[in-house]
Amino acid sequence: MAFKIFIVDDHPLVRQGLAQIIEKEENLEVSGEAENAAEAVKAISQEMPDAIIVDISLQGNNGLELIKNIKALSEELPILVFSMHDESIYAQRALRAGAKAYVMKKEPPQVIVEAIGRIIKGEIYVSSRVADQVLHQIVSGNTNSTSSPIERLTDRELEVVQLIGRGLSTREIAENLNLSIKTIESHRAHVKEKLSLRNATELVQFSVQWVDQQVI
Repeated sequence: MAFKIFIVDDHPLVRQGLAQIIEKEENLEVSGEAENAAEAVKAISQEMPDAIIVDISLQGNNGLELIKNIKALSEELPILVFSMHDESIYAQRALRAGAKAYVMKKEPPQVIVEAIGRIIKGEIYVSSRVADQVLHQIVSGNTNSTSSPIERLTDRELEVVQLIGRGLSTREIAENLNLSIKTIESHRAHVKEKLSLRNATELVQFSVQWVDQQVI
């Protein structure tokens, strides 16, 4: 019997590529796919696959929020994050949200297959780089230590930074995230405070630079 894998990614070519990789394995099959969080939650609640592959960058709720929503459906469902975003920033966030694996899109196909196999067995899969990062934090006694100021932000605040960096206005961000303008303004204020940014112009400049750095 093949294990059923559900794919969530807003790029059709990525979904197609993942499906081709998965279908080549005798013990794996694609049970469904979705391009956004709303479609994913609805389909997953009906199908209950054996494992889920999720991208972080999705329209509406991002992948981190989707992971939390999936965990609310079933705590046992193993989730693999497959993303272009730097693992040194996002891997631990994904694991804290409930994911069991983090694989960057630049990795070869066999890494995805290995990661799927690991999470189906109930194990965790991250690169040696992320594993070393986590171990270093544990040994140093400070699991919150990081060399990046962006780590001070909550998942939602980081999501707001990403959308600002893509050129969205406060109103557009509110509509995209289904939140009030007042809530987005509050997030913006918290980001400026945490990152020591003096005004809205510096916030936009930081956000644009951040988004540019994430593109691989």
